[in-house]
Amino acid sequence: VDLIEASVRAGLPVLCEKPIDLDIARVDALRPLVAASGVPVALGFNRRFDPNHAAARARVRAGEIGALEQLLIISRDPAAPPAEYIGVSGGIFRDMTIHDFDMARFFTGDDRIVAVSATGTRTFDAGAREHGDFDTAVVTLQAESGAIVTIMNSRHSAIGYDQRMEAFGATGMLQVGNPQQNTVVLSNGDAVEARPPYPEFFLERYATAYAAELGEFVRLVRGEPSTSPTFDDGRAALILADAAQRSAETGATVAVEL
Repeated sequence: VDLIEASVRAGLPVLCEKPIDLDIARVDALRPLVAASGVPVALGFNRRFDPNHAAARARVRAGEIGALEQLLIISRDPAAPPAEYIGVSGGIFRDMTIHDFDMARFFTGDDRIVAVSATGTRTFDAGAREHGDFDTAVVTLQAESGAIVTIMNSRHSAIGYDQRMEAFGATGMLQVGNPQQNTVVLSNGDAVEARPPYPEFFLERYATAYAAELGEFVRLVRGEPSTSPTFDDGRAALILADAAQRSAETGATVAVEL
């Protein structure tokens, strides 16, 4: 927040990493200045620019599967971060799931999310236990239309960086799978096997998305039409993260207004 404020007051465009801040009150306090300044401020939700996610979203918006009824987002990291990082990250919902909250809004669009329910456990990671965080989580979001978004998170994955999505609608379904590092298939007398590994982590998996994200930010700075996520997109994702944290701690469904 402090760096965004200083940049906006100096008239400098901003591309901010998520989350904007760990405290929604500080985000809300900065919001009027950002809105009034006219200075471009974008949020680093790079997954919107992944070609596969973007193509799936475009087809949902085009009505190819009818009205969206269910969205499943699976996001599992290859290994848990250091305990020191967990202690300052704001927790799994503000650090990791926040990307998935943005993807949920990216797909549901004008169908506002109105309720959040979350469950978190400390299944395997000592760092999560040390800092009172969760290493495994499931979040359910309910949209105004009744559509349901389910997000599945884990801080580790033996199969590698697991990033999948399924959109289910009234007339069909769209799936986004994990890309592989190559397309080599072994065939012999015993079996036909495809065993190339998944990308190691986010830098490899989303390399194309990062480049596209920067391109959109350049267009935003130039005053050209741009699809860069906005300050308010970052605020909405943080509201959902805060609601998920409260739900996981209390067991209650949390109503939200975005």
